[in-house]
This record gives sequence, C-alpha cells and structure tokens, in this order.
Amino acid sequence: MKQTTWTWDIFCRVIDNHGDLGVCWRLCADLGTRGHQVRLWVDDASALAWMAPSGCAGVEVHPWTAAEQTTEVGHVVIEAFGCHLPEAVECAIAKQPRTVWVNLEYLSAEDYVGRSHGLPSPVMQGPARGATKWFFYPGFTEGTGGLLREPDLDSRQQKFDTHAWRTVRRGQHPLHAQERWMSLFCYEPHGLPALLHALSCAPQPTYLCVTAGRAQAATTQACQTLAWPSQGAGHLHITYLPYMSQTEFDHLLWACDLNFVRGEDSLVRALWAGKPLVWHIYPQDDLAHHDKLRAFCQTTGMPSHLRQIHEVWNHVPPSTPLNWPDTLPPDWLTWSQACRDQLRKQTDLCTQLIGWVSQRRGRL
Repeated sequence: MKQTTWTWDIFCRVIDNHGDLGVCWRLCADLGTRGHQVRLWVDDASALAWMAPSGCAGVEVHPWTAAEQTTEVGHVVIEAFGCHLPEAVECAIAKQPRTVWVNLEYLSAEDYVGRSHGLPSPVMQGPARGATKWFFYPGFTEGTGGLLREPDLDSRQQKFDTHAWRTVRRGQHPLHAQERWMSLFCYEPHGLPALLHALSCAPQPTYLCVTAGRAQAATTQACQTLAWPSQGAGHLHITYLPYMSQTEFDHLLWACDLNFVRGEDSLVRALWAGKPLVWHIYPQDDLAHHDKLRAFCQTTGMPSHLRQIHEVWNHVPPSTPLNWPDTLPPDWLTWSQACRDQLRKQTDLCTQLIGWVSQRRGRL
C-alpha cells in the first residue's frame, strides 16, 4: 500500500540564536526523506549555508516575506514555536478547510506537556477566525509527541569510527591514549572559568572542542579571566571549531566522551549520542528555565552529582562552587545510555506527527 504524502508549509522565525531553525530544518529533512514535499518559510535562512549546505531533496526554502503574498497553502501548516503566521497565510487557511494547522511547541519535561499535547486551540480572531489550531508538544514520555529521530540514525551511528574522526581532528598531533574528549556548545555559563580551571588541574588530559559563535566567545573571555592563552593551560587543550553542518555536529557528539550542549536541538542529539551531557538551557528573565531543568533531571532520573553540575552550570540558586570530578563518574555514562535506550522505545516525532495529521485530515 502506497504511503500518503502531503505538502507541508513550515514557518520559522530566527530570534537571537539558530536553535529554532535547527529544529525546523531537521523536521523538514526528515519529512523530505520520507517522500513529503516541504516548504520552509523563514525570516533569516543564512545559517542554513553551514547548517545544511547540501539541502535536502523534497525541501524548498522560501523567504518569510514571500509568504506575505501567498494565496494557498499545503495540506499541513506548521507554526513553529508560536511564530505567528502572516495574514495572507491565515487567509489561505480559511479558504482551505482541510488544511491541518499545527502549533509545534518547545520541548520540555514539565507535566503540562502531557496534558496539553494534541489539544485544539480555536482561532477567535483574524482572517482564520473559526478555524482550529492544534498543539503538538515534543516530549520525553508517552502521551507526548516524542523526539526527532530520523529512521537511519542508529545505523549511521553504529558505523561511525570515533578513532578515525579524532585522528583527523588532531592532524599532525598524535592521539593521547588517556586523553578525554569533550565538546562545548553553550551560551555564557556562570561556571565556565571554574570548569576550565578544574580540567587544567585534573590528572587526566582533556581535549576540549569549542563550537563557533557564543561558546567560542565565552571561552576566550574565560581564558582571559584566568590569564591563560586561548588554547588552554595545564592538562587542558582547547581547540576552536568552525561552524558545522548538522551532520558534522552529530559526529562531534558521537566522538566525545562528554558533551556540553545548549537549547533544544543539541540536547536531543546529545541524548541520542548516549554520552554524558551537561545541558545549558536558554535563560529566561523570569527564571522559568530552572523549573524546566528540574523537570528534565527528575524525568530522566539523572544522578545526583550530575544534577548538581547542571544546577551550577545554569546558575540555579543557591550559588555553589562547581565541583567537577577528576574523572567522569561511571554512573554518568550508565545514566546517559539508559536514558537513550528508554527514549528509543518512543515513536519518533516525525512518525507521530504524520500519523496524527492523517487522523486529523480523516475527520475533516
């Protein structure tokens, strides 16, 4: 039986980082590889030049301004992260009652996610008044929309050669048998200088791969605070990476012994990597991200010491020093692998979304 495919219009606004675009592109690419036709409408697509330089079959990228003149939409419209659709798009939705309008929400482990996933939101004003928008929530538990995980992810990861990847990264410098590798993708964490100092003093040498952008700027500033050269000191060697495609970023996470990640997309990719991780949540003025962190730690059964590291990294009060271990505790790896195995039991987000949309369209 031939699988039903549709045309999807996915709308995304880039606020001050590229996380929203990263999530949307992974969804677009996943849908495209499954035979769907996808149009991504975005107000700033510049990051796709390095995030997805080869594009993806079945996926077209359009400027947001072009959507302001559109007269029709596809079978599915996704309003990513409450980005508010152009008026012309809402007019088109009103004329196409079988179009399924989805509000793709942010990822959280908080209790409201399970209660809110799949609920209707009647549109009370504007050109699409009388239509229905539906909430679709990613999540870590049954009853949520799950996590993005493309069908071939496990097979690609199993074929990945960590030693070969590290050898290329090291270039002319030989690999150190006892060296631990870490990646750093963060905002400006309060505990960064303390982390660098602890790694420099640890008996085991560390090779720290710092991603481009804010993480690089924060690391350079931390080295200046410590009166160090930017390449590190003691047993810590720091290397600065260029902007990486999503595929290259996945390889980085697979190759490292521990990953510092930030936002939503990199957290999910770090979970699939099955390596210990420290998550830097996007900071909010009302400190709502602290509740989000606590929910994630509790839902995933995070070990207490690693949870304390997360709280200091995210500046959760009361303020305490960063107690970084000389060697990575074995229960960190046990936790990360158990967490990955548990999450693999969920149906992935794209599969769930396709099935859910099919049900909605069947009722229209």
